[in-house]
Amino acid sequence: MDLPVPAADRPAAGESPYAVLAPATQSAPIVFASPHSGRRYTPEFLAAARLDPHALRRSEDSFVEELFESAPRHGCPLIHALFPRAFCDVNREPWELDPAMFDDELPGWVNAASPRVGAGLGTIARVVATGEAIYRRKLSFAEAEARIATCWRPYHDALARLIGETRARFGVCLLIDCHSMPTLLAQGRGCQPDIVLGDAHGTTASPTAIRRLEETLVAAGFIVRRNDPYAGGYVTRHYGRPREGVHAVQIEIARSLYMDEERIAPTAGFALLQRRLERVIEALAAEDWSILRRG
Repeated sequence: MDLPVPAADRPAAGESPYAVLAPATQSAPIVFASPHSGRRYTPEFLAAARLDPHALRRSEDSFVEELFESAPRHGCPLIHALFPRAFCDVNREPWELDPAMFDDELPGWVNAASPRVGAGLGTIARVVATGEAIYRRKLSFAEAEARIATCWRPYHDALARLIGETRARFGVCLLIDCHSMPTLLAQGRGCQPDIVLGDAHGTTASPTAIRRLEETLVAAGFIVRRNDPYAGGYVTRHYGRPREGVHAVQIEIARSLYMDEERIAPTAGFALLQRRLERVIEALAAEDWSILRRG
């Protein structure tokens, strides 16, 4: 079934590529981010794609920003991308590009050899999450430059500003980078986790930060696993600098808890998960995070 892109989700000229839901007053040193839930598809992108809109949307972390939309009510800002991951992936370095996708030669400083590029999932993805090729033609490097200038850089400028303001205000910042994960095969892995926390194997957040986050989620009834199979992407690894007072954790939520993965539609579990996550956010916002200043 094709899934049309609602007109309301298409960008207007000059429109910001991201949204920040800000509290009236930030009262907790936590920033929530959703880099992959954007669903504003331009007519030009849809015309260049060989896939229908429904297939393109399989790369989204659909509805994740809605799952965390209560954050401002508890004194925490939430930033989320409005453009889709298939168009420009902000959880990558700015120049992870596959030369085979372009009709002109790429500059020598482009990272064309990363594992993400090899998998077809660079800054400008070659394939969707299910492995199908996105484009019917090769792109120009100028198109990649435009996407990075109008999507990648503004999103990261805004995220860095939120992190910097939070750290300046509280002396510390906990960044929670929010994602969703497809149903994992339980074979050989034990029980299916509800949530996977990634701190790049202990390098992007202090033991105290990751432990408190995990304990809060477990207390809310979630089955939690660390760093397997998701240890954190570019955002987590780039911003997570515990010695400088910035602790970053990637959170992956099982889509089976809240959405029909085939139809890309919320299920009856969506509202329940929203409420459970709001209780987690409320508990995290009430924590005394000043301990992170001491490591």
